[in-house]
Amino acid sequence: MARAKSEYLVLDIETVPDHTRWKPPERPPGVEPPFPPTWAHRVIVIGCLWLDGDYHLKRLGVVGEGKEVTERELLTELSRFVGRARPVLVTYNGRVFDLPVIALRSLSHGVPLGWYYRDKGVRYRYSDQGHLDLCDWLADHGATRSGSLDAVARLIGLPGKVGVDGSQVEGLYRAGQLAAIQSYCLSDVVQTALLFLRFRVLQGVLSPAKFRAAITKIIDELRGDERVAPVLGGTDLVQLADVVEA
Repeated sequence: MARAKSEYLVLDIETVPDHTRWKPPERPPGVEPPFPPTWAHRVIVIGCLWLDGDYHLKRLGVVGEGKEVTERELLTELSRFVGRARPVLVTYNGRVFDLPVIALRSLSHGVPLGWYYRDKGVRYRYSDQGHLDLCDWLADHGATRSGSLDAVARLIGLPGKVGVDGSQVEGLYRAGQLAAIQSYCLSDVVQTALLFLRFRVLQGVLSPAKFRAAITKIIDELRGDERVAPVLGGTDLVQLADVVEA
C-alpha cells in the first residue's frame, strides 16, 4: 500500500506585547522599546496556507476567520487542526520565534500541544519531516545567516514586505485595524509558500516543470484574493519561474 504524501501548512503569526505580564524597561526619549521576551508575545493573528502532497493549494486564511476570537481560541483551533491533519509545518524563522511563542502561550492558556512534543520531527532541526524552517535550512542550521524573509524573497523575484512591516503591528492593533494585520500576515505566508516551492527545486525534490506548474496554479488561484493582491502584483513571475533544468 502506497504511503500517503505529506501535506504542508505554511504558518506565520503576528503578536503584540503582553503588557499584563511584561513591562518594558524605562528608556530615554526617542529610543525604541526592546523586543519582548518570547513568553510576552500575545498572539493576535495566525496565518496559514495549506498545500496538499502535490503542492496544490487547499486553503489560504487566518485561524478563526470571520469570528472574534481570543488568543486561547486561536491556539486551540490551530493545535486541534495540526493534531488531526498532521501536516509538515513550513515557516520562516519559526523554530526561533513562531513555534516557541505558540508553545509558551499555549502553556499559559492550558492548550495541549501533543503533536509538538510527541512527534520529534517537528522539533528536530535537521529533518524536514515535521517542520521545515526555511530560515534555518538556508542558514545551514546556524553555519551562516540566511537573511530576513524580506531579503530572501526579493532574491527570487518576490516583493518582500509590502505596505506594512512588523514594527507597525502593535499600532495597527491598538487602532482596531485587525484586518490590515491579517492581510500583512497572509502576504508573508504566501511569499513563504512560494519560497518553499523554490527551495524544493534547490533540494532536488521538485523538478523545474513541476515547480513552474505548481507556482502558476497557486498564483492563478489567489488572484482574486484582495488580501494578497499587493504580493501578486509585485511578483516578478519571470524571475520566480526561472530555474535551471537538472
